[in-house]
Amino acid sequence: MYTFESRVRYTELNHYKAIMDPSSIINYFQDCSTFQSEDLNLGLAYLEKKKRVWLLASWNLHILNQVSLGDEITVGTWPYAFKGFYGYRNFIMKDRHQRVMAVADSIWVFMDIENNRPTKVPEDNLGYMLELPYPMEHMDRKISIPDNLEEQPSFPVVKSNIDSYNHVNNGQYIKMAEAYLPDDFIVTKMRVEYKKQAVLGDIIYPKVSRIDNKYCIVLDSVNSKPYAIVEFS
Repeated sequence: MYTFESRVRYTELNHYKAIMDPSSIINYFQDCSTFQSEDLNLGLAYLEKKKRVWLLASWNLHILNQVSLGDEITVGTWPYAFKGFYGYRNFIMKDRHQRVMAVADSIWVFMDIENNRPTKVPEDNLGYMLELPYPMEHMDRKISIPDNLEEQPSFPVVKSNIDSYNHVNNGQYIKMAEAYLPDDFIVTKMRVEYKKQAVLGDIIYPKVSRIDNKYCIVLDSVNSKPYAIVEFS
């Protein structure tokens, strides 16, 4: 497992309970996998040279203990499988007492950016060492869209949403979706399905559903083909 250590900052907390929200946890996880790739010389420069990119297909996040201001944390990640053009990766966050705060499963797609299509991961797994998957509940990456969606005011994609690949960063969709949760809603599980890449100037049409203790936020496009679907429970 690849790890790095950090301390929870004030800017990473939500405004209601002063705990780390899912988007901040996901940012730590994304940074961790990026650090691992960079340290293995398999990062941005390598991928650009090979005309390849990893696109995130889904998240399955479980928050087991809430993370608070000043907590000393260790963030870890490891890939556990490559199948065809898919990569499967786990993440974990622990406090200084080695208590597990959050775990996640993720699915990635290896893309040939010249042909704009998925391409098979090489047989050497690009040099990544595989480890056993974390023993967590593995949810279907496909999220069913409920019927009782309520449309919300649309908004444009702005520069602060965009990453180095010139599309909306994966964590930004989660941040957008969090805006539709009540202040007193404490997230313990989250799933995200990424469907389509949004770019600068695109208009997001959010639609929200609540069934029992579960919120589903569809971040839709003008032609009703969602960019992302986020489910909080």
